[in-house]
Amino acid sequence: MISPLAISAITFLFILGMVYLRTRMQYPKGRGARALTAAGAGYFAALVLFMALGYLIAPALARSLLAGVPQTPTLGRTIWFLAGYYLFIPVHGMLRARGLGVFRTSAARADGGL
Repeated sequence: MISPLAISAITFLFILGMVYLRTRMQYPKGRGARALTAAGAGYFAALVLFMALGYLIAPALARSLLAGVPQTPTLGRTIWFLAGYYLFIPVHGMLRARGLGVFRTSAARADGGL
């Protein structure tokens, strides 16, 4: 049986990959490769910090909020990671609305736009 820490680590990486793929799909490939912008690096750094914070505090938070439910630390962490996935969808939308792309295509580099 897989240990709870391994399950949490796999979930962490899976959610991080899903956010990366979902965000990357929003930008056209163009002729060249997509590159991460400075805003994009901050976006993914904030996601990793949010999820790492959740890794530490989510079990205690879940115990206090779901007092009558038998649980393991993995349940609280998984809920936190899923919440992070859904939280960062509107964060990406706000970045794009302000003209800050997470990725830049090679055509956008030449034009200076997204």
